Amino acid sequence: MNSKYIASISLGIMAIGFIGTLFLPENTAIFLIKGGFEAGLVGGIADWFAVTALFRHPLGIPIPHTSLLLKNRSKIVQSLISAMENELLNKQSIESKLRKLNILQLATSFVTKLLGKKKIRRSMLDLVLDVLRRISLEGVVPYIQTALTAYIRNIDMKSSADTILSHTIQAGYDEKALDYVLVEASKWASKTETQHMLGKLANEKLAEVKMGGLMGFAFQAFVGFMDAEKLGSLLNNLISSSIRDLQDKDNVYRADLLREIRVQLFQWADDETKLSQAQEWLSNLVTGEQSRSFLLNQLEQVRSLVLNKLEQERDRGGRAVFAVYRSIVRHLNEDPAKIIVWENQLLSYIIQVVESNHFRIGKLVKENLDQMDDASLVNMLEEKVGKDLQWIRVNGALCGFVVGVILSLIQL
Repeated sequence: MNSKYIASISLGIMAIGFIGTLFLPENTAIFLIKGGFEAGLVGGIADWFAVTALFRHPLGIPIPHTSLLLKNRSKIVQSLISAMENELLNKQSIESKLRKLNILQLATSFVTKLLGKKKIRRSMLDLVLDVLRRISLEGVVPYIQTALTAYIRNIDMKSSADTILSHTIQAGYDEKALDYVLVEASKWASKTETQHMLGKLANEKLAEVKMGGLMGFAFQAFVGFMDAEKLGSLLNNLISSSIRDLQDKDNVYRADLLREIRVQLFQWADDETKLSQAQEWLSNLVTGEQSRSFLLNQLEQVRSLVLNKLEQERDRGGRAVFAVYRSIVRHLNEDPAKIIVWENQLLSYIIQVVESNHFRIGKLVKENLDQMDDASLVNMLEEKVGKDLQWIRVNGALCGFVVGVILSLIQL
């Protein structure tokens, strides 16, 4: 039964008992009982007035020094905030509790229990899959282009060019590039259509040559003897032979050609104007529409690949997720010193966050209390402490009854 009803019943019993004794014949027993009921009624009424005065005006009459909670609402709120911040949840107590916790160990145990459940692993993978599908790659591409452009513009082109050229030469990439060009040129020269093209082009140019005298006669005889097919075959053989000679590592012309290539490359690397042009060209290339399409296409392919792998892993119950996590934990456990360092760093960060946001505890309490009107606040307090206060009324009535009986005995 509600304690408020019990208190009211006890007060009613005292009132009924007192009124009833007024109509009974006078004798010693009735005198004692009447004194008890009278004192119990006075005590019950006094305690009812006192308890009621804490929350509201008794009988709605604005008697001075009643409705104490509402009149002192701001003081009570500030006292509550002060108690929360300085006594119950002060910085020192929070820090002391945190330092006793093995945060990483607790977190590891908690995560291990979670990942040990297939349902949790699948839910995690479903969440990751959903996030990946929702990402707008078209919105990501501009950020990538901006980042790449900023990176290119901040590059020291001269230093980078020198480093790249030095590494290229040391690794022999310049020779490999030359060999690649020679091989491709050899393939091109060996084609039948190339031979026909060279023969036709040479025949046309020879026909344009005007030369007189004996030299001209000899030249015209040569031109008349050599048709386009023969000229193409001759030129093809010359080109193929020259390419084979240049492919020989010990060929003098090959060394001269490589030397000239390197000289030209380093001259280009020292040309500030060309380097700036190259840097600007790269920046424009990255921000262009073709670059955007290329990046978008690559991101789509990467996302499709990742989604496919994650879906396969989800169908297998996410065992790889737990295997990766277990591998990480095992690796960390092999280095206890590192764990201690991380633990201290994490603890320091948490303590710093607590210290910088400690004031928010009181602020939160105040905001929540300010949102409550007077009636809600009174109802809340009555629900929390009113039950015990109502027993004061019951005890007041019973105590008054006993004291009344004792006083009546003294009067006798």
